[in-house]
Amino acid sequence: MTDILNLSRGKALGTTSRRDFLRATGLAAGGLTLGFALPAASRLALAAAPTDTTINAFLRIAADGTCTVVCGLSEMGQGVHTAIPMLIAEELDADWTRVKVEQAPVDKAYSNPIFGMQATGGSTSIRGHWEPMRKVGAAARAMLVSAAAETWKVPASECRTERGQVIHSSGKRLAYGKLAASAAKQPVPETVTLKDASKFTILGRNLRRLDTPPKVNGSAKYGIDVRLPGMLTAVMARLPVPGAKVVSFDATKAKAVPGVRQVLQIPSGVAVLADGYWAAKKGRDALEIQWDAGISGNLSSASVSAMLADGAARAGAVAHTVGDVAAVKPARTLEASYEAPYLSHTCMEPLNCTAWVHDGEAEIWSGTQSQGPSQGIVSQIAGVAPGKVKINTLYLGGGFGRRFAPDFTIDAAMLSKAAGVPVKLVYTREDDTRAWFYRPAGVTRFTAGLDAAGVAQSFTATVASPSIMESSGFMKIPPNGVDHFAVEGTEDHPYDFPNQRIDYSRVEPGVRVWFWRSVGHSQNIFFTESFVDEMAGAAGKDPFEYRRGLLSRQPRYRAALELAAERAGWGKPLPAGVHRGIAVGQSFGSYVAEVAEVSVAADGSIKVHRVVCAVDCGQVVNPDIVKRQMESAIIYGMTAALYGRITLKDGRVEQGNFDTYPMVRINEVPPIEVHIVASTEKPGGVGEPGLPPFAPAVANAIFAATGKRLRELPFDTSQLKRA
Repeated sequence: MTDILNLSRGKALGTTSRRDFLRATGLAAGGLTLGFALPAASRLALAAAPTDTTINAFLRIAADGTCTVVCGLSEMGQGVHTAIPMLIAEELDADWTRVKVEQAPVDKAYSNPIFGMQATGGSTSIRGHWEPMRKVGAAARAMLVSAAAETWKVPASECRTERGQVIHSSGKRLAYGKLAASAAKQPVPETVTLKDASKFTILGRNLRRLDTPPKVNGSAKYGIDVRLPGMLTAVMARLPVPGAKVVSFDATKAKAVPGVRQVLQIPSGVAVLADGYWAAKKGRDALEIQWDAGISGNLSSASVSAMLADGAARAGAVAHTVGDVAAVKPARTLEASYEAPYLSHTCMEPLNCTAWVHDGEAEIWSGTQSQGPSQGIVSQIAGVAPGKVKINTLYLGGGFGRRFAPDFTIDAAMLSKAAGVPVKLVYTREDDTRAWFYRPAGVTRFTAGLDAAGVAQSFTATVASPSIMESSGFMKIPPNGVDHFAVEGTEDHPYDFPNQRIDYSRVEPGVRVWFWRSVGHSQNIFFTESFVDEMAGAAGKDPFEYRRGLLSRQPRYRAALELAAERAGWGKPLPAGVHRGIAVGQSFGSYVAEVAEVSVAADGSIKVHRVVCAVDCGQVVNPDIVKRQMESAIIYGMTAALYGRITLKDGRVEQGNFDTYPMVRINEVPPIEVHIVASTEKPGGVGEPGLPPFAPAVANAIFAATGKRLRELPFDTSQLKRA
């Protein structure tokens, strides 16, 4: 699979010139089509009609004035199908009530500017498209103005635009729909001037999401909704232990289940194909399989913890250094180790993919975060050229990084090729939970050297964890030996300690790891912010004031910290038994501070009463979307802090469904306040940055309430019981 991933990545990359980037790709049936111009994109755009959902361009203006934005990014609830149209519509001066959105096909035209391939993740959607999509809108607007000026025989400088119309200084007006055909013939401007933020009429507003109506009325289609003529549904008996192999299997009982049509073995296990899901699942459960567990057959959570602790106790590759830690002679040394477990993504829609490989071509229907790599992967499996692979991206019922992985796409394509029919592969909830694409487990060992007054003179951390870069199959650890994802959130902490050293110790227990919402920040900011709280205690300082004093060179961190503290009423009295904790974090270009108000009952149970979040994410496209993403990330982080844990026994995952891998329930979710820091900076991401500060804010509040430090996730409430 690593080779397939490497091949697919190479085929997904592409470059364009500035001119090509904004080139108009053609005129079609009275509408204007504008988009990135690559060979395939131009060919498709020139052939397409305005209503053609497979047109490979970013903007269409129909003769009736409807503006359709074609979005190459995956919509998984984060709001990208509204935010990207808002970027184009702002510079276009479109009438927002006449803006629509479509999901794009796979093509290099839609490569994510940050990734260099068509994919969605890393909170890159707005960061990567903030200027490119606005330039698409601005170029189209300039062409519409030129068309109107030509029609009226007036200088373009005498024309302005407003809500889907070009208006002449005399008062004459022409709607965009009337100008679309002639606008497409205009030369594309070499350069465009983007609006100043003070002129925005769409960006920065709480506009309703374009994907809400179809989700409410049931017309929205997710991967799991796909139905094709002649399709079989597949459920697999997957490898129960990392690296396991099938020795033999007996399919007699499986084939006796009514509706079962085929039983096929592929590298990742044995699949039962049937007329529907239930028959396939019953058939899968009836399989008799002999497995060779291999070297991981004795792997346990205890052995993983021991390996990680050993790694954290040794010096590793240097990720970050300031001053000379070894030269410090502290009056007092503060030490602590923190640990986090493997975590499953547990999307609400179980993983699935429908594939149809036939007659020298292949087609995929899936909620995927990685269309570009998927095209390359499927082309290798099907033995066809990448251009013969069509990817239909459906809505995603949750992504969190999991749907960036290729396993469900690979297996569905293999099964369709072998079966000779369309195959819809569906993971059961247990399959999903036990599929070996986990957030890395990790241990970090901290040491702080303090002077006699408790002031930190040195700060060291050794991060021990597996490498996502190596596990992903399409990246390599750089020559310095440091996996950036493993140390982010610790190596780039904001605090002004005079002497620092951050090491990375790679430890590979054998479990495959993957990108999980906020990646390394998810555990590392918990570790770091908790230890900084310990340092504040050792110095006898208020946790807020201690952090604030170390952020003199970090104005954006400091502004978020101060706003969160102010809105939370830091220092003001709380009800009896309720205590506050605070934490900050930067990830994906955004700065977040959170205050949690927490109480701990006599039995050790934790109740979060309120969370106050302040976020500086630069310029804002849609404030409501920002707030919802912060809320979503906090709730996702709450599940990880209170419950999330994948444990191993004899190499097998012990969790399966929500009874053993529980989620936070609605009655447990506290009121969440989100406050946005006013900013003129370029946008940061908002899908992930709200998650990392939650766990340390709660842990620090627990310490304030009980005097006990919880240094492991999820929180062990048995340590908090009172006699």
